[in-house]
Amino acid sequence: MTDETLKSSPLQALHEELKATMGCYAGYALPEHYPLGMEVEHLHTRKQAGLFDISFLGQVRIRAKEDNAAVVAEALEALMPLDIMGLEKNRVRYGLLTTDQGGIRDDLAISRQEEEFILTLNGQNREDNADYLENAIGNDCRLIREFDRAMLSLQGPLSAEVLARVLDQTTIMGMRYRDSLAMQWEGGSLIVSRFGYTGMEGFDLSLEASQAEAFARRLLDDPDVAPAGLETRNSLRMEAGLCLYGADIDKTTSPVEAALVSSIAACRRAGGARAGGYPGAGTIEGQMEHGVYRQRVGLRPEGDVLLGGGVELFSDEGRTDRVGRITSGCFSPTLRAMIAMAYVTPSHAAEGTVLYAADADGQLHKVSVTALPFVPQTAR
Repeated sequence: MTDETLKSSPLQALHEELKATMGCYAGYALPEHYPLGMEVEHLHTRKQAGLFDISFLGQVRIRAKEDNAAVVAEALEALMPLDIMGLEKNRVRYGLLTTDQGGIRDDLAISRQEEEFILTLNGQNREDNADYLENAIGNDCRLIREFDRAMLSLQGPLSAEVLARVLDQTTIMGMRYRDSLAMQWEGGSLIVSRFGYTGMEGFDLSLEASQAEAFARRLLDDPDVAPAGLETRNSLRMEAGLCLYGADIDKTTSPVEAALVSSIAACRRAGGARAGGYPGAGTIEGQMEHGVYRQRVGLRPEGDVLLGGGVELFSDEGRTDRVGRITSGCFSPTLRAMIAMAYVTPSHAAEGTVLYAADADGQLHKVSVTALPFVPQTAR
């Protein structure tokens, strides 16, 4: 994709002013990092707060034509293994759209606002998945695309204090983890969710594109806030052991293989009140009962070698027994070490297992299986 065809974020002018190094992400030109670099941004976010532009994500609203939330919940439960009927107003959950084969069509956030639901889709497939949802929910529901809205993510231990200095202090400080509220700022509408994809305390914010730059500047005026690029968001989600769609999960990986069973509600599992009834339920339930042929694990390479997606793993130095493949890798500023995630056979998934990774040049590197997350998530 050429620079001419990349979409611009509503914060494009601000990124240029801040001298961001831009890259392509899900069809958007977005900051990879700012002049101080990923490592500084990462550590600042860990200690204070970092502001990310996540406008590549796509939001859709789904409501029943008769404004009956139960109708929407029933339609969505036919598409994902969540307890959507039990989702309270002003709450948000992480969830999965599954395929008929038991794979993952998309991972997303879903919140309920009054009688409608807001789904935040991954950017690279948001049009296709919006079409899929629109066709699947039936004639009693209506889907509204809101891809023109801006999305920001304020992450870090001081994020609540920072946001409380911009929005209503009592409301922000009173929000629980996974609360999601509609609010107003200078005449415009915001959706503020105490949520994020870094494993840290933080907030995701959806707002009108026309207000995005002014709101971002207001946050950046706070000395506790620094701009952060998507390289930093990636290193934070890696440390938290979170999956990146298109790398660690896709239509060929199941929730069981990906260690995402916690995203399957108890009431949707075998024996539950509303068991099954979503795409691929039979396959997924079978895997939960009988096991899988591969599973996602963390890896710690020896030395400072970066091992990225596609690197094959072997149980022996002679490379006669291929046991898996790396899907993501990066440098961890918190641990001062390289980290990676991979899928391996269950017999090689125990913590402490030594494996051998063959890089693109054919060199072998010793790696050890480690527990996820690499860095414990902060209490919320």
